[in-house]
Amino acid sequence: MRTFETPYVADWFAISLRWAVMLGLVVSLALGGTLSFAFVWPLAVMIFWNMGMTILASLNTRITFHRQVNLIADVILSGLFFWVQGGLAGPASWAALLPILTGAVYYDFLGAISVAGAFSIISFVWVQAYEPRRASLSLFWIAGTLMLGALFGFIGTQLMSRMRLRRQMWLDAEEKRARVQSERLRAIYELTSTLTATLSYKRVLDSALDLGYAALNPDQNDTASDPLVSAVFLFRGGQLRVGSARRFTSADLRLNFDGNEGILKKVFDEGEPTFSRDIGYDPELGRVIALRNCTSAYCFPLRSGFNVYGAMVFAHPDSDYFTNDRRNLLDIIGRQAVVAIQNARLYQDLVEEKERMVEVHEEARKKLARDLHDGPTQSVAAMAMRINIARRMVEKDTKTALDELTKIEELAHRTTKEIRHMLFTLRPLILESQGLNAALKSMADKMRETYNQNVVVSVDENITSQMEMGKQGVIFYIIEEAVNNARKHANAANIWVRFKMFQQGAALLEIEDDGVGFDVDAVNQAYDKRSSSSLGMVNLRERTELVNGLLNVQSTIGKGTKVSVYIPLTEEAADRLHHAKLR
Repeated sequence: MRTFETPYVADWFAISLRWAVMLGLVVSLALGGTLSFAFVWPLAVMIFWNMGMTILASLNTRITFHRQVNLIADVILSGLFFWVQGGLAGPASWAALLPILTGAVYYDFLGAISVAGAFSIISFVWVQAYEPRRASLSLFWIAGTLMLGALFGFIGTQLMSRMRLRRQMWLDAEEKRARVQSERLRAIYELTSTLTATLSYKRVLDSALDLGYAALNPDQNDTASDPLVSAVFLFRGGQLRVGSARRFTSADLRLNFDGNEGILKKVFDEGEPTFSRDIGYDPELGRVIALRNCTSAYCFPLRSGFNVYGAMVFAHPDSDYFTNDRRNLLDIIGRQAVVAIQNARLYQDLVEEKERMVEVHEEARKKLARDLHDGPTQSVAAMAMRINIARRMVEKDTKTALDELTKIEELAHRTTKEIRHMLFTLRPLILESQGLNAALKSMADKMRETYNQNVVVSVDENITSQMEMGKQGVIFYIIEEAVNNARKHANAANIWVRFKMFQQGAALLEIEDDGVGFDVDAVNQAYDKRSSSSLGMVNLRERTELVNGLLNVQSTIGKGTKVSVYIPLTEEAADRLHHAKLR
């Protein structure tokens, strides 16, 4: 036996005709008054046989030589029935119709006429054996049987030809659907491969749109003829801008959108794909010239968690273009595009971070050069001049020369302290060996010793014990930057450094001074422009970002400055801090 994926219509057709003929035979026997077991047993065998064929057909199963076995069984059983019920003289002498119909179904005209010929031979033998006097009648019966065979053979040929044609059309359609599905799967595979193989924003967006065309119309070789319009909109500076598009005009590419109306607002509010049948009249996207000829559109957000990158839109003039299959396919493309955009964003962030680190190192080098120029270099130059003066004074005024040498010695000691302080801030070895608290206390001592600057340090040891050394190093440089800013620009008598718990999983770093204060808004504007006057604020912000923290600067002119840095110690705390900031 063999099992098939689809049923054979010919089997069901033959089974149905068999049931109909057997019902007619039963009615004929009942009307003839011969409905007894002696005449009915071949018919009972035919009923059981057809029941077995019905079960096999329902299971889409066929026995070996299925058609041949069915036709031979019908011929034999019908011949037995014809014989036992009285042949031509019986009430159901037309039993030959059953195998004729089966032959017509399975073998068209040739099958029907062959069965009719076989039954003609059976009837001729029966007449010669039992009723020779009916020989002339048998000729008419044989002629009628052959005519029925020819008629039903012709009908069967026409009917089965149409059924085979329809089945072939159905199989061709299934094959086409399977081929289209295969092409779509291939397009999805290519999409995944292409998107994951590039870290360029532009290539990711272009690939997503191009593969969207190919996936939506895999059976079209020329996608350029398809009037499909598509675009990717990305958030930049709080507005949606065209990242990549197909069939957009030059004016369309320059448009910006707020995402506060129409389909864009619905997509961002609900976070789910949205289908529209009047995209040309959308309050925002209706401004796009390329979309005015379109009727239907499918838009879905490019988002991952709380990060919303933008939206992707596909539009078409045909209102029924976006079927469920195509929408599901676009959903897959959208999800893959989000992953690729995330990868590209992460890569871009790494590139920017690398460039920023280079800038930080360059700025540190310049700062060291400025500090050396303004401090030790000037001191050494002053010592050289004073030594020259002292050398001349030795010959004229020994006492004055000795006083000058004493001042030179003090200047040399102060310069040595400045150089040591610079070396300490460049790489505080005590931080690596004893931790943040010891490093901050050492820094306070050196500030007092070198610059006569009072720095009061208060650090919760429980916090530093939960932090890795790299993070402690970043916090140290945040404090060092803020303290130096206060010393140089605030003219503060006192600077307080406090590091304590803020809430569960988060710490608060405060650097406060009683100096002259400054205009925070003016410095922030300078920060946005990266001017030289805001380099201290730049360093504070960038180093705060390295520990995933939040920076808050409060200052009033004449009343001092307070720098607060909220530092998460766990990922949960980071989520709470940044989501609170967003809200």
